[in-house]
Amino acid sequence: AGKRLGEVHPQLATLSDDTFQALAPADAARKAEVVFLALEHGESGKVAPELLALGPKLIIDVAADFRTGDRGLYERFYGRHPNPELLGRFTYALADVLGPALRGRMTLAAPGCFATAAQLALWPLTRQGGGALHGAPALWAITGSSGAGVALKPTVHHPARAHNVFAYSVLGHRHEAEILQRWREWTGDAEAEPRLLVHAGPFVRGIYLTLHARGEGLSPGIYHKAYHGRPFVRVLERPPELTHVVGTNYAHLHAAGTPDGRELQVTVAFDNLVKGAGGQAVQAMNLALGLDETAGLEFGGVWPI
Repeated sequence: AGKRLGEVHPQLATLSDDTFQALAPADAARKAEVVFLALEHGESGKVAPELLALGPKLIIDVAADFRTGDRGLYERFYGRHPNPELLGRFTYALADVLGPALRGRMTLAAPGCFATAAQLALWPLTRQGGGALHGAPALWAITGSSGAGVALKPTVHHPARAHNVFAYSVLGHRHEAEILQRWREWTGDAEAEPRLLVHAGPFVRGIYLTLHARGEGLSPGIYHKAYHGRPFVRVLERPPELTHVVGTNYAHLHAAGTPDGRELQVTVAFDNLVKGAGGQAVQAMNLALGLDETAGLEFGGVWPI
C-alpha cells in the first residue's frame, strides 16, 4: 500500500502513476461489476462469501480454490477448503472448450496452466469419432520459472534453474485435481486417472506439453474438428515452438498418429501467464458478459525473447 504501480510491476511504470491502496477485499469490490480474485491459493475461498453477498455481475477466481467441485479431489490435492459449500457454485471456465456456453455465468474458476494444456490435448479424444482408447493417456509437460510466482525459492533461483531440467510434484501435481474431474466427466469413467508428468525448464515463460495415447481408430483430424472456429487455438501441420506463443493468448497444437490408428501424439505450446492464467480469465469474462471473445487479447508475441 502506498507504492506506485511501477514500483511493484515495472512494466506499468510508463502507463500510470497510480498507487496501491490498503482496502479490504469487500471495500475494493463494492462498486465493481466484475471482480478478479488474483490471490494466493486458499485466500479466494476465505473472501468469496462476502464478495458474493455484494452481488457483482461477475466474479472470476484465478487461483485454485474453485477449480474442482469435487470435495474429495480438492482435499486430496489441496487439503481443507475454507468454505467447501461453495465448491460447486463456480463454473470451470475452460474458455477454448466451453466458448459461448459461458454466457451469463456469474461465478467462474479460471483453470490452472498445466491443466489448460492437458485438457486442450485431452478434450478432442472424448468427442464422437475420436476412437477407442486403451487406458488413460500420459501427459509430459515442462514449464518456465514464472509459474512458481514472485517469491524467491531454491527451485527458481537462477543458478539452480539455468541450464537445468528436473521433475517435481512427482505422482501428485495439484493440477491433476481439475484434470481428473474433467476427464472423468468427459469419458464417464469415474476411476480413470490420466497422469501428468511435470518438469521445470531453464526458461521464464511458457508451457510445452506432449500427450501420448494408445487405442484403436485414433485420428489426428479430430483436433482440427474440435477447435474449428475457436479464435485462440491453432492446430498446426508441424509441432509448435514455444517462442512463437510467448506473450500471447494463443495455444498452438499439433497432432500426429500412426498409420494403423493405434497411437496418437499431441503437442501443445502456450504462455503460462497469459493463456494459462490472466489471458484466459479475460477471455472467460468476455464470453460470460457477451462481449467479443477476442476483445483486448489479440496482441502479438515477443520476438526475440
